Amino acid sequence: LGIPAEPLFRSAIVKGEPIYFIVLSKLLLYFKIFGGKMRRVFSLIVDNSSGVLSRVAGLFSRRGYNIDSLTVGETADPRFSRMTVVSIGDEDTLDQIVKQLRKLEDVRDIKVLEEGKSVFREIIMIKVKANASQRQDIAALCDIFRATIVDVAKDCLTVMLTGDNSKLEALSNLLSDYEVLELARTGLTALSRGSEDVVVLN
Repeated sequence: LGIPAEPLFRSAIVKGEPIYFIVLSKLLLYFKIFGGKMRRVFSLIVDNSSGVLSRVAGLFSRRGYNIDSLTVGETADPRFSRMTVVSIGDEDTLDQIVKQLRKLEDVRDIKVLEEGKSVFREIIMIKVKANASQRQDIAALCDIFRATIVDVAKDCLTVMLTGDNSKLEALSNLLSDYEVLELARTGLTALSRGSEDVVVLN
């Protein structure tokens, strides 16, 4: 199912609960969130040239693959860009995505980033309607999540937070108690941990 098995079993042992109960509970939560499908993060090194983004996105569109998130930016070498694509699907579909992406001439390298072996980050900005009496409560929430208030107006303020998806969702859910005027997310960006699989392109 694409769910790391080791953390599931380790958590069961630490809590002293039956392993099968913990695994079953987390599997049920997984199916509830993703409908039994997997979430996979692809990191692509592509040529930094015009039309690459449209060709990659077009491949997903033509074949009916789902893009949950897509970010792209220049690498340390200005000849190349790094594209981070998050997709949700069954195992066969996700395997086909890798095979089809490898066929594109613009794609120089592709790897799947795994939980525990990679660092995932995203930025969210939330503009919340708030009067003077509400600002203190919102500021207290920001302190808990280490979020930053980046703009303050007479009737609203804008909060920015960097973190993984669960952290961003948690803050967003709490701020939904107020009137959210605008919300923007960058999409996921990620790198693998360590230097073992770093690819140097000539």
